[in-house]
Amino acid sequence: MIRILFYVLIVLALGAGFAWLADRPGELSLIWQGSRVEMSLMVAATLLASLIAAVLIVVWLIRVVWLSPHSISRYFRARKRDRGYQALSTGLIAAGAGDSALARKMTARTRGLLSSDQEPLIHLLEAQTALIEGKYDDARKKFELMADDPETRELGLRGLYLEAKRLGANEAARQFAERAADKAPHLPWAMLAALEYRSQAGQWDEAIRLLDQSRASHVIDRKDADRKKAVLLTARATEKLEADPKGARDDALAALKLADDLVPAGLIAAKALFREDNLRKAASILEKLWKQEPHPEIARLYVRARSGDSALDRLKRASKLEALRPNNAVALAAVAESALEARELPLARSKAEAAARIQPTEGIFLLLADIEEADTGDDGRIRHWMNQALKSPRDPAWTADGVTSPEWLPVSPVSGRLDAFEWKQPVGQIAGPVEEGTLEAADAAIRSLPPVAVTHQRAEPEPQQAETPAKPKHVIEIPEKAEEVVETTAVPAPGESAVVPEPVKVGKKPAPAKTEEPVVEPFFGRPPDDPGVRDDSDKPLAKASFRLF
Repeated sequence: MIRILFYVLIVLALGAGFAWLADRPGELSLIWQGSRVEMSLMVAATLLASLIAAVLIVVWLIRVVWLSPHSISRYFRARKRDRGYQALSTGLIAAGAGDSALARKMTARTRGLLSSDQEPLIHLLEAQTALIEGKYDDARKKFELMADDPETRELGLRGLYLEAKRLGANEAARQFAERAADKAPHLPWAMLAALEYRSQAGQWDEAIRLLDQSRASHVIDRKDADRKKAVLLTARATEKLEADPKGARDDALAALKLADDLVPAGLIAAKALFREDNLRKAASILEKLWKQEPHPEIARLYVRARSGDSALDRLKRASKLEALRPNNAVALAAVAESALEARELPLARSKAEAAARIQPTEGIFLLLADIEEADTGDDGRIRHWMNQALKSPRDPAWTADGVTSPEWLPVSPVSGRLDAFEWKQPVGQIAGPVEEGTLEAADAAIRSLPPVAVTHQRAEPEPQQAETPAKPKHVIEIPEKAEEVVETTAVPAPGESAVVPEPVKVGKKPAPAKTEEPVVEPFFGRPPDDPGVRDDSDKPLAKASFRLF
């Protein structure tokens, strides 16, 4: 474009010059070798320009003829290079597609047309071809050659890193990643790999320094970098909590500034502040996190903030959390647990049932079983809640790569990935069917709660009119007249889970057959006439009573 503009300017200048001469006519006289030549100024200028152009054309022709051998050789060399690049491109495409035969063919053709010193990508094509053919040793040698060349160092280090990861040589992979991060800190894969390895080794200071370098060079997104740094600060604060609570508090608060929804950072900050007796600030941090997303660990720490509180005090604190996030299953479960500890069983039952209706999970039904045991102690009702827990979805837990952990961890133990743990419902194999966690299922479970166990009351026997003859001691005779039995059955009240006892008359109980009672030996060898032992074998069974002293 610049060259065309330059030519246009030259033409315009010549046109302007000839126009200027045309407006100013004149005569030009030249005497050469006794001859006088006269012409106008315009004609003289035209002849001069034509002479200059002819000279330039002649010079160009002479140059073309003189340089023709070199031009011809350069043409064939360029054609050969173009064919080599075409073969190289075809070979790389074939290697990427997994066509080992075509890739090997194009590799040989590229070797004949191009030189490896001239084009380093030939090493890449040979390495990729060796990989798809299963010749991993040859591929590793090619990657080592590329790593030694400054022009292809990063490409060779990445190939060596991937090969080390494939073989499970984590230490070698770490060294290649560290080397690539030192030589080229702008490479995202090298920085992230080195960051993960330093995190796995617990080198939090080195990991934070490397992350700061990557943030300065804009290698990764700013939001992602802030999240990763918050996780690293939280991990370092976790290690400092026992030995250096103040340092743990500073790191955790810095992590909350970068990621205000990071629950582990808030928990660490609150624990450190509790150790400094700064209950107000710790409570405000927990309340802020609770408003964003209720979490059972937040509720547990908030309710038990002060070790000297009574069960009623803890119930009040749990009720405050419920007021911050009403109609939430986690908040209702926290109140139910505190009410159970405070022996407020009706409140505990109502809150637990409300939580079950919102989010029926395994833990809430287990809590209902505990409440049932403390309230009625009925085994049937307890088994009912346990059965519902078996069929319900599992409670959320810290999960990463299919593995659950009782506490938050900064790095996944499976893949080594940073910030892998999430608070979610774990997925695992179960033995029986799992019901949908819906409102209808929870209501059906509450409505199908069995009544309290049946209790039996025996009526008093009628007094005997005539004295019966004495019977042998080892024989018990039961009168043929059946005794009337009254059963008290617990019937649930309409719309409630509580039960109301209702007497039901079931008729006469059939008289059992006569049975023989084994002879009772004297207690501790004492004779029957001992005042400490009463001989009541000749009296009815319902009137028998015993005294130890």
